[in-house]
Amino acid sequence: MDTNTTDILDDTLSNKPYNRRRDLLPVWIKVFCWIFMIMAAVAPVAFVLGALFGMNFQMSFYGLETYEPISVAGIILFAVIMLKGFAAYLLWTEKDNAIMVAQIDAIVGIAICIFMMTGYRFVFGESSTQLRLELLLLIPYLVKLNKIKQDWNSK
Repeated sequence: MDTNTTDILDDTLSNKPYNRRRDLLPVWIKVFCWIFMIMAAVAPVAFVLGALFGMNFQMSFYGLETYEPISVAGIILFAVIMLKGFAAYLLWTEKDNAIMVAQIDAIVGIAICIFMMTGYRFVFGESSTQLRLELLLLIPYLVKLNKIKQDWNSK
Protein backbone atom coordinates (compact mmCIF):
# COMPACT_ATOMS: atom_id res chain seq x y z
CA MET A 1 0.00 0.00 0.00
CA ASP A 2 1.24 3.45 -0.83
CA THR A 3 2.26 5.32 2.33
CA ASN A 4 0.59 8.51 1.10
CA THR A 5 -2.88 6.97 1.13
CA THR A 6 -4.99 5.94 4.07
CA ASP A 7 -7.11 2.87 4.49
CA ILE A 8 -10.84 3.60 4.54
CA LEU A 9 -11.10 1.37 7.62
CA ASP A 10 -8.45 3.33 9.48
CA ASP A 11 -8.22 6.90 10.68
CA THR A 12 -4.44 7.00 10.98
CA LEU A 13 -1.56 6.87 8.54
CA SER A 14 -0.09 3.41 8.16
CA ASN A 15 3.44 4.57 9.08
CA LYS A 16 2.46 6.11 12.43
CA PRO A 17 4.39 4.66 15.39
CA TYR A 18 2.19 2.99 17.99
CA ASN A 19 2.91 3.31 21.69
CA ARG A 20 -0.04 1.24 22.88
CA ARG A 21 -2.14 -1.50 21.44
CA ARG A 22 -5.19 0.74 21.71
CA ASP A 23 -3.49 3.09 19.23
CA LEU A 24 -3.95 0.38 16.60
CA LEU A 25 -7.73 0.78 16.84
CA PRO A 26 -9.40 3.42 14.67
CA VAL A 27 -11.71 5.92 16.36
CA TRP A 28 -14.88 4.21 15.14
CA ILE A 29 -13.91 0.94 16.88
CA LYS A 30 -13.03 2.84 20.08
CA VAL A 31 -16.46 4.50 20.04
CA PHE A 32 -18.19 1.15 19.61
CA CYS A 33 -16.06 -0.31 22.41
CA TRP A 34 -17.55 2.22 24.80
CA ILE A 35 -21.08 1.68 23.50
CA PHE A 36 -20.84 -2.08 23.96
CA MET A 37 -19.16 -1.87 27.36
CA ILE A 38 -22.03 0.32 28.56
CA MET A 39 -24.60 -2.04 27.02
CA ALA A 40 -22.92 -5.00 28.72
CA ALA A 41 -23.00 -3.17 32.06
CA VAL A 42 -26.74 -2.45 31.74
CA ALA A 43 -27.77 -5.84 30.32
CA PRO A 44 -27.48 -7.87 33.56
CA VAL A 45 -29.62 -5.31 35.41
CA ALA A 46 -32.27 -5.50 32.70
CA PHE A 47 -32.10 -9.30 32.68
CA VAL A 48 -32.55 -9.47 36.47
CA LEU A 49 -35.46 -7.00 36.34
CA GLY A 50 -37.08 -9.22 33.74
CA ALA A 51 -36.43 -12.42 35.67
CA LEU A 52 -37.33 -11.29 39.19
CA PHE A 53 -40.02 -8.71 38.56
CA GLY A 54 -41.43 -9.87 35.24
CA MET A 55 -40.67 -6.56 33.57
CA ASN A 56 -40.86 -6.64 29.79
CA PHE A 57 -38.98 -4.32 27.46
CA GLN A 58 -37.90 -4.38 23.86
CA MET A 59 -34.59 -5.98 23.00
CA SER A 60 -33.33 -6.01 19.44
CA PHE A 61 -29.97 -6.72 17.87
CA TYR A 62 -28.86 -8.30 14.57
CA GLY A 63 -32.50 -8.83 13.61
CA LEU A 64 -33.40 -10.78 16.74
CA GLU A 65 -36.24 -9.09 18.61
CA THR A 66 -38.18 -9.75 21.77
CA TYR A 67 -40.20 -7.95 24.39
CA GLU A 68 -39.52 -10.68 26.95
CA PRO A 69 -36.00 -10.83 28.39
CA ILE A 70 -36.65 -14.31 29.75
CA SER A 71 -37.20 -16.11 26.47
CA VAL A 72 -34.99 -17.96 24.00
CA ALA A 73 -34.48 -14.81 21.94
CA GLY A 74 -33.92 -12.76 25.11
CA ILE A 75 -31.24 -15.12 26.39
CA ILE A 76 -29.52 -15.20 22.99
CA LEU A 77 -29.60 -11.39 22.86
CA PHE A 78 -28.23 -11.18 26.40
CA ALA A 79 -25.39 -13.57 25.48
CA VAL A 80 -24.58 -11.61 22.30
CA ILE A 81 -24.50 -8.30 24.18
CA MET A 82 -22.28 -9.80 26.87
CA LEU A 83 -19.91 -11.23 24.22
CA LYS A 84 -19.73 -7.84 22.51
CA GLY A 85 -19.11 -6.12 25.85
CA PHE A 86 -16.42 -8.64 26.79
CA ALA A 87 -14.68 -8.21 23.42
CA ALA A 88 -14.89 -4.42 23.76
CA TYR A 89 -13.45 -4.55 27.28
CA LEU A 90 -10.56 -6.76 26.15
CA LEU A 91 -9.79 -4.42 23.24
CA TRP A 92 -9.99 -1.33 25.44
CA THR A 93 -7.75 -2.83 28.12
CA GLU A 94 -5.32 -4.15 25.47
CA LYS A 95 -5.39 -7.80 26.57
CA ASP A 96 -3.40 -10.45 24.69
CA ASN A 97 -6.48 -12.42 23.59
CA ALA A 98 -8.56 -9.36 22.64
CA ILE A 99 -8.22 -9.74 18.88
CA MET A 100 -9.17 -13.43 18.98
CA VAL A 101 -12.28 -12.74 21.11
CA ALA A 102 -13.20 -9.73 18.94
CA GLN A 103 -12.87 -11.88 15.80
CA ILE A 104 -15.17 -14.49 17.36
CA ASP A 105 -17.60 -11.69 18.23
CA ALA A 106 -17.53 -10.40 14.64
CA ILE A 107 -18.01 -13.87 13.15
CA VAL A 108 -20.91 -14.63 15.50
CA GLY A 109 -22.50 -11.31 14.57
CA ILE A 110 -22.06 -11.93 10.85
CA ALA A 111 -23.48 -15.46 11.20
CA ILE A 112 -26.54 -14.22 13.11
CA CYS A 113 -27.14 -11.46 10.55
CA ILE A 114 -26.87 -13.89 7.65
CA PHE A 115 -29.20 -16.34 9.37
CA MET A 116 -31.73 -13.60 10.08
CA MET A 117 -31.55 -12.49 6.43
CA THR A 118 -31.76 -15.94 4.87
CA GLY A 119 -32.40 -18.93 7.11
CA TYR A 120 -34.89 -17.41 9.53
CA ARG A 121 -37.61 -17.05 6.93
CA PHE A 122 -37.26 -20.70 5.93
CA VAL A 123 -37.14 -22.03 9.49
CA PHE A 124 -39.97 -19.90 10.88
CA GLY A 125 -42.00 -19.28 7.73
CA GLU A 126 -41.48 -15.53 7.53
CA SER A 127 -42.39 -14.12 4.15
CA SER A 128 -40.04 -11.15 4.02
CA THR A 129 -36.28 -10.77 4.03
CA GLN A 130 -34.58 -7.80 5.65
CA LEU A 131 -31.15 -6.54 4.75
CA ARG A 132 -29.14 -6.34 7.97
CA LEU A 133 -27.23 -3.07 7.91
CA GLU A 134 -25.08 -4.28 10.81
CA LEU A 135 -23.09 -6.18 8.19
CA LEU A 136 -21.86 -2.81 6.87
CA LEU A 137 -19.94 -2.44 10.15
CA LEU A 138 -19.28 -6.07 11.07
CA ILE A 139 -17.39 -6.92 7.90
CA PRO A 140 -15.04 -3.90 8.05
CA TYR A 141 -14.62 -4.60 11.78
CA LEU A 142 -13.46 -8.16 11.04
CA VAL A 143 -11.20 -6.97 8.21
CA LYS A 144 -9.60 -4.34 10.47
CA LEU A 145 -9.08 -6.89 13.26
CA ASN A 146 -7.34 -9.20 10.80
CA LYS A 147 -5.10 -6.33 9.65
CA ILE A 148 -3.97 -5.32 13.14
CA LYS A 149 -3.68 -8.82 14.58
CA GLN A 150 0.04 -9.22 13.90
CA ASP A 151 0.93 -5.77 15.28
CA TRP A 152 -1.32 -6.36 18.31
CA ASN A 153 0.34 -9.68 19.09
CA SER A 154 3.83 -8.24 18.67
CA LYS A 155 3.32 -5.57 21.38
